[in-house]
Amino acid sequence: MTNAQPDIQALRQRVQFIEQKRETLIRLLEQPNLGTLRIDVNQALEEIDELIEEFKRTFPAL
Repeated sequence: MTNAQPDIQALRQRVQFIEQKRETLIRLLEQPNLGTLRIDVNQALEEIDELIEEFKRTFPAL
C-alpha cells in the first residue's frame, strides 16, 4: 500500500499546520475585548486539541 503513505504524510503536515494555528487562538484569548467571541475561541481550541490527540492515538509512530 504505497499509495497510503503520501496521504498519511499530507495528513501529518495538515495536523502540524493546525498545531501552529492553535497558538494564534491562544494569543487571541489574551485580548481583553474579546467579548462573547471568547466562547467560540475556547470551543475551537477544544476541538483542535481533540483532533491532535486523536491523530496521535491513530498514528502513534508519526
